[in-house]
Amino acid sequence: MRRCLVTFLTLFVLWMLVAQANHSLAPWHVYLFVGGLFVTYPALVLPARAGLIATLLAGLVFDSATPVPFGLHTVLFAAAHLLIFNIRDRVPREETVTRVVIALLANLAIFLVFSFLEIARIRVPGAVWPRLVFDLLCSQVFLVLIGPWFFALQAAANAWARPGGAAFDHDYE
Repeated sequence: MRRCLVTFLTLFVLWMLVAQANHSLAPWHVYLFVGGLFVTYPALVLPARAGLIATLLAGLVFDSATPVPFGLHTVLFAAAHLLIFNIRDRVPREETVTRVVIALLANLAIFLVFSFLEIARIRVPGAVWPRLVFDLLCSQVFLVLIGPWFFALQAAANAWARPGGAAFDHDYE
């Protein structure tokens, strides 16, 4: 349970940093979404229960600060987590490049599903697609830039939290 808590705390730090970045980018009407980073590490590295709990808690944090139906982020994050968890034995999950690519794909999927679900609440849906595409591109670039740092942060935090201090993510499953 300690790894679950530590992973959630790193996700909470990421959420705060991205919220501050979005606040700073608000005058330029840019919004960064990195939901893929919130599900990738817990799904690829942690045991099923601990990873899902960390992901669900991160989804609840997202839900608490956004004006969407409560639980939407939680359900989308859980679905992405379960999908990634089911394919994790077929990918080289110890490699940072693989983690970043999976995070990019998860981010794209979550963003598109979320956008399609929420677009119905807008009067002129076609008018917002250029902005959504621009935000998605900015988000994907941002994810590529901070992804390796964030995965290293999560690995270091989990190495610290392990009993006996196993050296690598895959040593303690």
